[in-house]
Amino acid sequence: MALFGPKSILGVDLGTAGIKVAELTRSGGRFDLKNYGVLDFLAKGDGVTKLGDELFIGGLRDLVSRVKPSSKEVVASISSFSTFATVIELPYLSEKDLGKAIPFEARKYIPIPLSEVVLDWSIINVKELSQHEGNLALKSQPPNVEIFLAAVPKDEAERYRNIFLSAGLNLRALELENIALARVLVGDNLSPLIIVNLGGRSSSIVVFDKGFERVSRNYELGGFEVTKAISASLGIGFDRAEELKKTDGLKGDSVLLEAITPLIDLIVFETKKIMANYEESKKSKIARVILTGGQSNMLGLKEYFSQKLGKEILIGDPFKKISFNKLLGGLLNDLGPVLAVALGLAMRKI
Repeated sequence: MALFGPKSILGVDLGTAGIKVAELTRSGGRFDLKNYGVLDFLAKGDGVTKLGDELFIGGLRDLVSRVKPSSKEVVASISSFSTFATVIELPYLSEKDLGKAIPFEARKYIPIPLSEVVLDWSIINVKELSQHEGNLALKSQPPNVEIFLAAVPKDEAERYRNIFLSAGLNLRALELENIALARVLVGDNLSPLIIVNLGGRSSSIVVFDKGFERVSRNYELGGFEVTKAISASLGIGFDRAEELKKTDGLKGDSVLLEAITPLIDLIVFETKKIMANYEESKKSKIARVILTGGQSNMLGLKEYFSQKLGKEILIGDPFKKISFNKLLGGLLNDLGPVLAVALGLAMRKI
């Protein structure tokens, strides 16, 4: 990297369906898109691609050779399937006391020994005792704090380091993909909202409140399964089914709808259930749902979610705070949901 001028960071999203990279430069609070690339792993036909380390290493080398980023400093995502994350509540005394208490509390939530994980935490909310303001005894008690707790298995963190080292890249930080999504899609919005991340082989539904993740659920269901269902129902090849999914989607004929809607309804049902549970437990309304991920641009999907959920539905725009060459506008509008995690990673301060 240059000694002077904006520094460049490469965000790398190692997904279940491919690799996405985005290189951003930062100047003050402004970001500029310098480079990007996408490598698709989705299998053809009924075959299933094995996502081994050699595939990731080879894919990264290929992308780097084609994209030619000016920086090899990487912030990478780690899959939610490989991590443990939750929100816990503890009395607040001091940072030092919290640091001592959290490992003991974490044992209740992390299913493997703490010696085998890298543990991280941050305070996300201080719970006020407003309903008891007149009670001096209660006012003398320390406030409770909500803490976002995350743990990554050490062997998984080492695996990622080896992948990037073998690809000739310098891994500066690993980050949960939901944190990257919050950075690029939620920003300063403190109201409760849901992000539905529809990927190639998996999907996630995440509740964010006051800018932080509160509830997260992962599902092994993505665009690949939708394409397979179309292929089987219509008796056509995988490539043709993928094309129909992109061109017609939920605006297609009745046969196509019969193939697609049962799978989409599973995600809609789970979104509705998570939303209802959160609104009931927190006595707070979720006003909007943001769709992102490679499948979120499916024709008619936004309208379908709106009809089923009765909420404001948005397609996430990760370029709200990122400048780019206007000649790429149309292309990046389609690629924005695909690149969202990679862009959020590249926005991280390291």
